[in-house]
Amino acid sequence: MEGRAPPALPLCASVSLLGGLTFGYELAVISGALLPLQLDFGLSCSEQELLVGSLLLGALLASLVGGIPIDRYGRKRAILGSNLVLLAGSLSLGLARSLPWLVLGRSAAGFAISLSSMACCIYVSELVGPRHRGVLVALYEVGITVGILLSYALNYALASVPRGWRHMFGWAMAPAVLQSLGLLLLPAGADETAAHRDLLLLQRGEATQLGPERPRYTFLDLFRARDNMRGRTAVGLGLVLLQQLTGQPNVLCYASTVFRSVGFRGGSSAVLASVGLGAVKVAATLMAVGLVDRVGRRALLLAGCALMALSVSGLGLVSFAVPVDSGPSCLALPNATRQAGLRGSDLLQDSAPPTEPRAGGDPPEPALSASKKAKSRPAGRDVPTPAPPALSTPATPRPLSQPAALRWAALVCMMAFVSAFSFGFGPVTWLVLSEIYPVEVRGRAFAFCNSFNWATNLLVSLSFLDLIGAIGLSWTFLFYGLTAVLGLGFIYLVVPETKGQSLAEIDQQFQKSRYEVGGQVWGRGSSNCGPSAQDRGQKSAISLVVLD
Repeated sequence: MEGRAPPALPLCASVSLLGGLTFGYELAVISGALLPLQLDFGLSCSEQELLVGSLLLGALLASLVGGIPIDRYGRKRAILGSNLVLLAGSLSLGLARSLPWLVLGRSAAGFAISLSSMACCIYVSELVGPRHRGVLVALYEVGITVGILLSYALNYALASVPRGWRHMFGWAMAPAVLQSLGLLLLPAGADETAAHRDLLLLQRGEATQLGPERPRYTFLDLFRARDNMRGRTAVGLGLVLLQQLTGQPNVLCYASTVFRSVGFRGGSSAVLASVGLGAVKVAATLMAVGLVDRVGRRALLLAGCALMALSVSGLGLVSFAVPVDSGPSCLALPNATRQAGLRGSDLLQDSAPPTEPRAGGDPPEPALSASKKAKSRPAGRDVPTPAPPALSTPATPRPLSQPAALRWAALVCMMAFVSAFSFGFGPVTWLVLSEIYPVEVRGRAFAFCNSFNWATNLLVSLSFLDLIGAIGLSWTFLFYGLTAVLGLGFIYLVVPETKGQSLAEIDQQFQKSRYEVGGQVWGRGSSNCGPSAQDRGQKSAISLVVLD
């Protein structure tokens, strides 16, 4: 009896996994739906941009205002409410007969997945104790990667089906409905676990520390020295900014361009960009699930950031030998198609345009849509993001003469970069954010940091072409490598270890402790992050955050 997992544990795991599955599916499904939508509705390039960007705008809006309902009405109600919004958005997309309804549906879907992602991570982290928290929150990231691959599979299966894009959008409702059913069997929050024996076993009494005598916080307290809230905000914002400024969105979105440039051409490039990178992301995320509660959050962040710095810098060095034309291309729907009155689905069945491998892990797709479709996938986390127009490779294919070592070096660097992000910044950033803030302000604090994540992601993606136009593709990758080195220093000096501690213990240590060089106060890799008696009697020469 003692060794058997409590029934609440698989329920919590399913809530986390299904939430991530919905998130990943909604982000990536547009990659296969945009071409038939372009043909069915005669979408111009600007209209395609509006459609794919509407999800990002909805997600950004949710990150700005979503913390209020999460803290006021509870995490469980916020997830259920977001699922209702997702169902409404999916119906709007599946039944849409005009562009405004498509934009409305994508905006609603973006709002829903952003709100659900914040509430789900907080909800699961509060229900379970230190022994299971890292695994269950990291399962959300596993769900994202699986959702992306699932969307690719369904896109491929439905590509030749008339009006198949309606089915693509409709299938997003399935994991949301299953998650809602699982939530109905779980308590509303940690304060209701007293009557839920299974969760008391998971939490080891953690929920009993919540009470009316706990202090109250306002949003402005996030920027004050009270209880070291300013230090916690520095940790949260630093992690979400660094995971985007290291170039993860753009490296993924231009993967196939780099591969083709160094000699991987035709079908092999598509396989490397979609199946290869996608499988690596899933494997690396599963590795993080197994290690996050053993080696700790800080160790995974340090290892991941160091490997990202090496791999993206290596990619930059390889790119020095690869001449890549960075001119954007945008191909609108041919006038002949509109004048002939052909439906997009008929055109897809009757004639198949030549395929062109997509960046960011997408399956091959017709060159007709290789324009602004690279903007189709925003990533609050480690998922593909909205990118600028696809890089066009030179007309004369010189890459075929590139040595085999160069091709495999690019492949190894790309795989290493994706792996590093998937077991480092990808899952651990959101786990740390769900742990470091007091319960009374956790939702608003998480949403505040998440808004910077979406905004920075948009900035990094939209500035990519301007950056490579100014300094070149190779120096851009090297710049990302330098940013990763700076991130390594930030993690080493500022980010504490929270492995093996209850949320109450983490809160107490943040209130009492200050960050010192090398994590001496917090104890690198130690399950006890509090200062020792000797540390309390000494003052470091370099203190980053000092309490009043």
